[in-house]
Amino acid sequence: MKPSLQLRLNQQLTMTPQLQQAIKLLQLSTLELQREIQEALESNLMLEEGEESEPLEAESLEDSPLTQLEDDPFGSSASESEWLLEREVQAESYEIPEELPVDTQWTDVFDSYLPPTAHGMRDDTDQDPLSNRSRPQTLWDHLIWQLNLSRLSERDFMIAQAVVDAIDANGYLRADVDELVATLADPTIGADEVETQIHRVQSLDPAGVGARNPRECLLIQLRQLSPETPWRNLAIAVCEAGFEHLPRGDVTALSRLLKAPEDDLTQALDLIRRLNPKPGRLLAETPSEYVVPDIFVRKKDGRWQVELNPDITPRLRVNADYARLVRRADQSSDGQTLKSHLQEARWFIKSLASRNETVLRVGAKIVEMQQDFLEYGEVGMRPMVLRDIAEALNLHESTISRVTTQKYMHTPRGTFELKYFFSSHVNTTSGGECSSTAIRALIRKLIAGESPRRPLSDNKIAEELARQGIDVARLTVAKYREAMGIPASSERKRLA
Repeated sequence: MKPSLQLRLNQQLTMTPQLQQAIKLLQLSTLELQREIQEALESNLMLEEGEESEPLEAESLEDSPLTQLEDDPFGSSASESEWLLEREVQAESYEIPEELPVDTQWTDVFDSYLPPTAHGMRDDTDQDPLSNRSRPQTLWDHLIWQLNLSRLSERDFMIAQAVVDAIDANGYLRADVDELVATLADPTIGADEVETQIHRVQSLDPAGVGARNPRECLLIQLRQLSPETPWRNLAIAVCEAGFEHLPRGDVTALSRLLKAPEDDLTQALDLIRRLNPKPGRLLAETPSEYVVPDIFVRKKDGRWQVELNPDITPRLRVNADYARLVRRADQSSDGQTLKSHLQEARWFIKSLASRNETVLRVGAKIVEMQQDFLEYGEVGMRPMVLRDIAEALNLHESTISRVTTQKYMHTPRGTFELKYFFSSHVNTTSGGECSSTAIRALIRKLIAGESPRRPLSDNKIAEELARQGIDVARLTVAKYREAMGIPASSERKRLA
């Protein structure tokens, strides 16, 4: 083909840097937002935290990036903002542009928040102090520490350590005697020595560790109880001879097998249920997860009030002293740096205020539509999807999705992620709709009130819901029950 030049015109939607920054702040969680603000305060000399006692200047968000375009991802222009921006000094428009071209990035015009290093990366010394904390103790550490206190010979300690190495996180030994002998690779070590050290490990804390199956785990724990413990011997007999009847709790079959009264067997089964089938989990340390609510919901004078958490974001402002220098600055590198930081600070404050306004609007609309949940609990949850909030607030569904992700609301009934209030629906016989959350609550209520001897089957639960006007299939009931971790009726049956 012969090479040629062609000129084409096309249109495409490209987000401005201001809109990109606003979207980034909107989808951050509370903890991530606090880190972002702290980085901005450390890198931008124009930004500073304001004092609450100082007077504030009201400013509209009509020129906010979230309300600039009628067809942008955030919807049409928002109402006049109620947020106040503190002591913001406006620079001359011919010195600092109000808008950046859509095909530019912040780093093309302004300095980056993060100071550059020799390799364009952040300084390695800027690390999270919690990342250097001590490693939590594991089950392996706990067992080896006990073996070190046992005054074992070097040979016995080596065998016992091999046994400990084969124990999983639940506390079970996942290797048989022959595999352990092969692992040690010592022809002088026999199966008897390995079995002896297995019993030694099984005597360690926590009780039941080193067992090879659940039956042995329960027996180890029962045998370590005091001989004076009531129903101990009968519980041991149940685990030894009638372990297959334990999952069903079949007291009648156990009574025929062990020739024991059903009342005594009921007490023995209660003792077995108090044991831990996964003893290794007692030493598993789960990292703490902190949730900081973005919104507080309170009921005052019979009305539900919604307000932002004032502690999640500091009150930011532009430093007036540095801003005055921009007006007198020339075209030197220092002057350009001041101009760059000033524009970054102004847009960061506006984007932050717009984010807070959007979160508050969405939270208030959720509370308005889910008042029955706040009044009556899960059974009052109404079906709701993202489109319902988007249409009510004249926003885009993607905006609602960003706002409700990793944002939390503190209510008198607990702290919930905003996405918790959205659920699918099931049609009712009266022509209405019932949310899946409310159906789950009704299923839990029915199962909690059932007879232990005759638990409700999924079909019976579906029939009971149908009497209440909720048309739910048996398979739907089974799906909801399994999602809540509730066993089937055959496993819930108790004969005593």
